[in-house]
Amino acid sequence: MNQTRTPSAPLRGPSRPAERAPAPDLARGMMLLLIVLANTPIYLWTTTHSSSSNHPMNERTLDSVVSAVLIVVADLRVYPMFAFLFGYGIVQIYLRQQAAGVSEADARALLRRRNLLLIAFGAVHALLLWYGDIIGAYGLVGLILVALFLRRSDRTLLTWAGTGTGLLALLAVLAAVGAFFAAGAEGTGSSTDAAEESAFLMAPIAEEDPLMAAVLRIAYWPLVVIGQGVLGVAVPVAILLAFWAARRRILEEPWNHLPLLRRTAVTGIAVGWLGPLPNALHHLGLLAVPEGVAWVFWPVQLATGLVGGIGYVALFGLIGARLRGRRLGPAGSAVAALGKRSMTGYIGQSLLCAPVLAAWGLGLGAALGSATMALFAVGVWLATLVFAVLLERAGKRGPTEVALRRLAYRRSTASPADGGPATR
Repeated sequence: MNQTRTPSAPLRGPSRPAERAPAPDLARGMMLLLIVLANTPIYLWTTTHSSSSNHPMNERTLDSVVSAVLIVVADLRVYPMFAFLFGYGIVQIYLRQQAAGVSEADARALLRRRNLLLIAFGAVHALLLWYGDIIGAYGLVGLILVALFLRRSDRTLLTWAGTGTGLLALLAVLAAVGAFFAAGAEGTGSSTDAAEESAFLMAPIAEEDPLMAAVLRIAYWPLVVIGQGVLGVAVPVAILLAFWAARRRILEEPWNHLPLLRRTAVTGIAVGWLGPLPNALHHLGLLAVPEGVAWVFWPVQLATGLVGGIGYVALFGLIGARLRGRRLGPAGSAVAALGKRSMTGYIGQSLLCAPVLAAWGLGLGAALGSATMALFAVGVWLATLVFAVLLERAGKRGPTEVALRRLAYRRSTASPADGGPATR
């Protein structure tokens, strides 16, 4: 007997401005500043970077202080936060389609297309500009987690998120124990080893031939996608926690979750800043750790970065609660405008950095230190902020968001009133 498949409603278009909660957009906009501050030290391609961070060794005092602050505030803290917001958006899209009568199969197909497109966008971004691209990593992890966990119970989500967090904590403890015993052994590494590691890291930036630099970038990029996206554990855990939080509309209705948000913000930011403090002191030369075992700081940085990133999200949730019923001022509106166009802002950073700083471009990275690079990074963020404000005033979305939405919603018949074929 043939069964007739119930027709699915057309895919629903994007949220209107009045439907958007301010907290996620403010968070994305501000965190883009920390992303550019965290990424640009890699463009200091003539220096030897520490094996415990992406920052140069043996710089002047001011440069070292700037690096130490970024180690505490930004390094490996921003990506988990963006992963959380990415996962939160996945559930928002899914629930929006379900509320519009879109079938389960079509809603999942939309999310699958969107994640595959993110992988493709990430590959192009890496090939042309920046091998540290994380768009593809989010797309890959999103593809996996949507298939495995989108409809799973809250208990399952929290169990797997807790298991991942525990694994990161265990790795950090084991790394510290291993480093303790390795510190007393011979042949634990040297500044020569650090220089070799740094040269490997910097190869796509230090390469003067543009074609060879592109080859190196696309060759390195899968290491970032797999290593930071999947094996690093923090990104999948953040997305699973976001699935749970989005079901409760924690960022859309933060005033209903104030105790949770306060505890998470205070605990998360405290752990996120205290955890990397030994690494920062080591970078300043105030904590004597043999360079050969300084790798111990990476798993600690990763584990506490996950907690710190979630703490940042909670902080912006509290800000969103404070803004309930109020209009954003000029500064807040500008940051939110950038947050609405976060992928355009992220890729825009590469457009403004790579051709200017890398050896295959103008090579300005060879002439800067950590402090001046931080100033350059702030300037880049401000430029993307101005661009976002201009788009906001013109009533236009970011170009990469438009491209992603048109491709992902290619079968959509969403009404013009809903904004056409686009996602959140």
